Amino acid sequence: MIPLVLLPGMMCDARLYAPQIAALSGTRAVHCAPIGAHDTVEALAAEILDHAPPRFALAGLSMGGIVAMEMSRQAPERVKGMALLDTNPKAETDAVRARRQPQMDKVRDGRLSLVMRDEMKPNYLTNGPRRAEILDLCMAMALSLGEEVFLNQSRALAHRPDQQNTLRAYEGPALVLCGRDDALCPVARHELMHDLIAGSTLRVIDGAGHLPTLEQPDETTAALAAWLEQTDGR
Repeated sequence: MIPLVLLPGMMCDARLYAPQIAALSGTRAVHCAPIGAHDTVEALAAEILDHAPPRFALAGLSMGGIVAMEMSRQAPERVKGMALLDTNPKAETDAVRARRQPQMDKVRDGRLSLVMRDEMKPNYLTNGPRRAEILDLCMAMALSLGEEVFLNQSRALAHRPDQQNTLRAYEGPALVLCGRDDALCPVARHELMHDLIAGSTLRVIDGAGHLPTLEQPDETTAALAAWLEQTDGR
């Protein structure tokens, strides 16, 4: 079976995919790559490609999806299947970019936990029985990654390229998936990606916001497993 490379979202690590890793790693190699060592999407993608298998399936959530699209642009022949979860193919708008600098200033002043608590976490989840538990995990992941990763990722997102042409050119099996209540990357953005990628599958997960891998893990894993089956058969 083809190896699977997972890319986490901003200020997240492999724990974002813990249910999927547990379910899928018994039958294939699964690797979760960090995305915090550089401050451009292009450099992040190039580093992951340097260490990835020759051919692989690629799944990314949020910022991870943005880096995944750039990997597909740089090495389309190596990405045999692509899953884009709760992400955005467009360049950052001026309005969003303007909000990043005050956040970065606060983080430089040692207030990462406050930025996460007050400005990041409130946008992540829909209301659900595990909301508090998942938000605690989000804080733990962010604090373990630290200030430098936050600053690198913020700069990379602020200056990311538009990837709509990358998606138009992609020819492998593709899954576009999001939580129905995602406030950061709404359903309409995923319908756009679905339209851009010929033959892609669109899945909208009820009872989930921006992090369906944790909010609705079983349904998300099932969608990824079906996509991987397509990719293995390619």
